[in-house]
Amino acid sequence: MPPDNLETLTSTGDGDLQHAPTHIAVRAPKRGISDAALRAAKPAAKAYKLAIGGGLYLEVMPGGSKLWRWKYRIGGKENRYAMGSYPELSLKEAREETEAARKLVKQGVHPAQQKRLDRIQTGQEHANTFEAIAKEWLALKDWEDITKKRRLDMLTRVVFPHIGKLPVRQIVPAHILNILQRSASDNGISVANEAKRTMSGVFEFAASTLRVDSDPVYPVRKSLPPNKTQHKRPLSSVEIGKLLLDIDGHGGNYQTQCAFNLMWLTLARPSEVVEAEWSEFDLDAAIWRIPPERMKKRKEHLIPLPHQAVKLLRGMLTITGDKKHLFPHRDHRTKPMVAASFRQMLNVLGWGGKFSPHATRTTGSTRLNEMGYSADWIERQLAHEEPNSVRRTYNHADYLKNRATMMQQWADLLDEWKKGDSNIVPIKPDVAA
Repeated sequence: MPPDNLETLTSTGDGDLQHAPTHIAVRAPKRGISDAALRAAKPAAKAYKLAIGGGLYLEVMPGGSKLWRWKYRIGGKENRYAMGSYPELSLKEAREETEAARKLVKQGVHPAQQKRLDRIQTGQEHANTFEAIAKEWLALKDWEDITKKRRLDMLTRVVFPHIGKLPVRQIVPAHILNILQRSASDNGISVANEAKRTMSGVFEFAASTLRVDSDPVYPVRKSLPPNKTQHKRPLSSVEIGKLLLDIDGHGGNYQTQCAFNLMWLTLARPSEVVEAEWSEFDLDAAIWRIPPERMKKRKEHLIPLPHQAVKLLRGMLTITGDKKHLFPHRDHRTKPMVAASFRQMLNVLGWGGKFSPHATRTTGSTRLNEMGYSADWIERQLAHEEPNSVRRTYNHADYLKNRATMMQQWADLLDEWKKGDSNIVPIKPDVAA
């Protein structure tokens, strides 16, 4: 039986409610209906309606379900809007949703259609996570594969753990600020700046494809402390000696020390060193052959190894010779170590704000030029491409023998500088050799 405060109504063909005999199973309240009255409504043989007012009613089905409906007109045509079931949607919530729907109807919008659009938009937002869009952005970049891999590695380490799974529209400047501050503290300012530039690029791409309205990086773009040190300036011979001496005295990971020293002995890029594979080395011939896929310019690069480097490598052979990589990752032994290990070691030693691993090549180039070595030999050792296109066409020389002599003197000087003999004047070579 229906609650006592309900009077019996019937529904005409056009949906209007009228007084009817009590046996008709369509009912409406005499006065303001309550949640208690709605809960007390029992199912009958036929569906009946409990009118709330303003076109809103609760339809009680024979099976016991109670469904919210709102009757409205657009263009003279009557429509029904299904809002959910009771008590999952309370009386208060049903009234609030009715008011919101009423505003849409005044604009000529069907509430059900708007709800479907909102549901689609929400689904798209959850599909458009930062990680998904960042990978899409990277795929469209006209970069070498190795460059894309390094950028993805940075995102995976620094950014994705914090916002990778978030829909881009949910990411706010506070998220970005947290990432930049953490990165500056854990990895250094240069990595934080790279993360900032990369995130901004991803959001700019997302905005161009209408997936965000603005770049949340912009408001906090100046939050990083200024980089007061020229991290890529060449070190003096005194600084080189002090740095290498500090590295040898570092009580941390021996593998990281060896990788850092190999970088100085060969002037290879940090990534080329940490990702080196044993198959690339011929220790008897003192040659390191880096394959094209690991080089920035996608060309094979031969590096002559001074005897100090060969000795270092033979020592590492007894430690990691059974692995693919010369310097395997600490936790994942089938993968190479990461260049960030250098920064962590430098931070511990107090060199974090004074020196960047990339400054090794700048230092080597500067000092070798001062020593009078041929610029061609030096540039070839650094795997730099000749900027003059005409000269590049005719200059295919590798200068391997000359570079071997040059790098042996460089390695000998590193030993002397490490001892504190910074006043040694290297003998200038015969560059015509």
